[in-house]
Amino acid sequence: MANVVWHKNFRILLDLTRDDLDHPEFPGLWDLIYATDRFYGRRGVPVSERDLQCGGVCRDLGVEAPMHLRMRGGRREAVHERREDEERHTAPMSDEHKAYQERILRAAHEGGFGGDSEVRTRIGRTWIQTDTLVEGADGRRIGWEVQLSTIDESGLRGVRARAGKAAKNGITPAWHTDRAAYAQRNDAHWTRSDRLPAELIARNGDLRIVSGFRALDFWHCDTSAVYPCPNGIRRCGKAHATAKPRDVFFDDMVRQTAAGTIVPIQFRAGTTVHRYWVTNADGDRLEDLDSDDTRLPPERETTPATGASRNRPTCQPATAPSAEQDPPTPAAPLAARPFLTALPLQPAAPAAETMPPDLEERETSVPQATDTTTGLPTELITLQQAADAAHHKLQQLDDHHERDLQRQAWRQAAEVVQAAVTRYARTKRLNRHEVETRLRQLVRHTAG
Repeated sequence: MANVVWHKNFRILLDLTRDDLDHPEFPGLWDLIYATDRFYGRRGVPVSERDLQCGGVCRDLGVEAPMHLRMRGGRREAVHERREDEERHTAPMSDEHKAYQERILRAAHEGGFGGDSEVRTRIGRTWIQTDTLVEGADGRRIGWEVQLSTIDESGLRGVRARAGKAAKNGITPAWHTDRAAYAQRNDAHWTRSDRLPAELIARNGDLRIVSGFRALDFWHCDTSAVYPCPNGIRRCGKAHATAKPRDVFFDDMVRQTAAGTIVPIQFRAGTTVHRYWVTNADGDRLEDLDSDDTRLPPERETTPATGASRNRPTCQPATAPSAEQDPPTPAAPLAARPFLTALPLQPAAPAAETMPPDLEERETSVPQATDTTTGLPTELITLQQAADAAHHKLQQLDDHHERDLQRQAWRQAAEVVQAAVTRYARTKRLNRHEVETRLRQLVRHTAG
């Protein structure tokens, strides 16, 4: 049974707990609808072919659940036709779901924000049911919807409509899950954590969001770019942004979305529009880029997405990627994400490379002198500058023979810097790709 009924023909919601069904402009509405439903019953019209459907939980999930009306002890009741629809209302909330609601409220209160669970917000003649509503700064309202592994993916419908309805009425929807299949959907701003028992979710350890938060890397599409042009051509000369996955603590996510330092965005990649969470600085730069993609948007001051924590982790990082995890994506350049320096990222194994035999016999010690500004060894910077200079000289030549000679010189210089980067990354236990990308951006940005 349910107290809220959707009338398909009238296209209105009926609240059976109110004498006027919450429609005082229609006197005698209950008598009309009840008499019509009884007439259908006497004529043998199936419930599925009548005018009434569940307007509560079933409709929120996008399920069409036929209903009929009856009177019991002078009380109005709407009854589901199918048992599975009725069970959808009576199924108890899982312990994991309750633990997430408690954790969201605790994190919000620790950040100085208010909130409550199972909030029913009245919007005109309808309602918005929110798992946990956080009251943030400057009138900001974050509506957290927790969807765990309690129903099959095919049963999760109506998410886009619910998220749009909430956003239209001043609530920023934030959907959280532990299922990779849900997190990969683009119908709402999803975040995902690993699947954990309730006792681990509820405790004060560091619960990590592994999907849904992104760092935006802004770059210019020229011959020095490390990414392919998203427009499908060699080099278009415009500015672009690349979204890179980054982990963030769940508690920090709750607090910073309420504070407005983490915001939702819609990021277009080809013909697909993704919905991510980013820092407000990255969000502002993306707006600048969308308005004018002929130049890179200016750098903006930002606050860290998360801070260092002394809490023990809620769970240990997985030893091997599972089938439900997000597909691997190349890491963003270090210089492009200064706000994430405090993130406790897991060290990545350096990419294995084969060096020429003559390079392996060269100096194997890591350069000790470092640049005080960037922290990179000065030898790496010098070698990269030499390789770039050789490549620039190659572009200035027109004679075929001279170009062949200069091309060999450029390749030799590039091999030297590649070998030096590999040695440095292995010794320092750093990700080789990130070191190389940061070095190239530093040298080429300084040269520009």
